[in-house]
Amino acid sequence: MVHRNHFAELEENRGLNLRTMIGELSANIRATASDRSHGLGITLDIDPYLVNQDVAVAIAFLATETIESAMSCDPAAQIRIVVKPADTPDRALLRVVSRALVESDALREAATRYGRVMEGLSRQLRSPLHHDPLVGAYEIAFAIKGRD
Repeated sequence: MVHRNHFAELEENRGLNLRTMIGELSANIRATASDRSHGLGITLDIDPYLVNQDVAVAIAFLATETIESAMSCDPAAQIRIVVKPADTPDRALLRVVSRALVESDALREAATRYGRVMEGLSRQLRSPLHHDPLVGAYEIAFAIKGRD
């Protein structure tokens, strides 16, 4: 999906639209979720940022791993994905929030499956991945090319 969007945007070389990409990713996750996850909900609050292909790939995988982690804790998890401005104009902040991501035995078990990949993706984004165990949120700042 990232590559398809990248090549569609290549003529203008502006970057990939993060809102479109995460929207399509979320729709695909909901559509292919198991019967156990029929109550899964994903809501989006994403500002229209443009990112390069490397950032898009890392964000897509990080969002997917975080959603999968929440679903492993609660198959009917309600998940909110937010992308808003960060502290500097050349960065944005991805925040994935769900009660399924609140500190628990299930989350610690999920961290053994998803945590290493999520840490690797944060290194690729050159920014620390923060987890707020009381709220159930993961967030990370990342580089943007601009706004759409």
